[in-house]
Amino acid sequence: MKKTLLLLLFFLFGLILSSNAEIYLYVDQDGVIHPDAKRRTASGHNIAEPKRSYPHKYDSYIKAASEKYGVAFALIKAIIKTESDFNPRAISPKGALGLMQLMPENIKRLEIKDAFDPAENIMGGARHFRSLSDRFDGDLSLALAAYNAGIKQVEHCQCIPPFRETRDYVKKVLKYYEELKK
Repeated sequence: MKKTLLLLLFFLFGLILSSNAEIYLYVDQDGVIHPDAKRRTASGHNIAEPKRSYPHKYDSYIKAASEKYGVAFALIKAIIKTESDFNPRAISPKGALGLMQLMPENIKRLEIKDAFDPAENIMGGARHFRSLSDRFDGDLSLALAAYNAGIKQVEHCQCIPPFRETRDYVKKVLKYYEELKK
């Protein structure tokens, strides 16, 4: 399985590198390299901050997942905005895939056949988030922290782990969630 995933990732990176598209990366304050569709400075700040937009292209999939798993529509959309900025072909440096940036072990556990299929990715991501929410007794911040840093990290401290990336992630999702609820 690992060999197949590795070959798939090499193939996908080959396609990306052979395309004429410009690829932007930025390094955050912790030295982690991130792909980004917007230009950023070396410090991780946007050169030109565009007006935020919340595409409606995936709303029908988000609505279906929201209804099926009881996760708020605006919350799923906020997770997608934070995770992939609505890019269904997103691949993180750590190997997370698709709109909701699902890790390979979760893709396998959720029996997702195509992590880049928006409907399947959103449904799987909502299902995964629902299980995290249940595991942490509905504590939204802990469920979001587990979505980002992993269950073990959150269970170990019973808090948002002291990682800047995770703390920033939870804040961003909650900010977008509040904006989208209005």
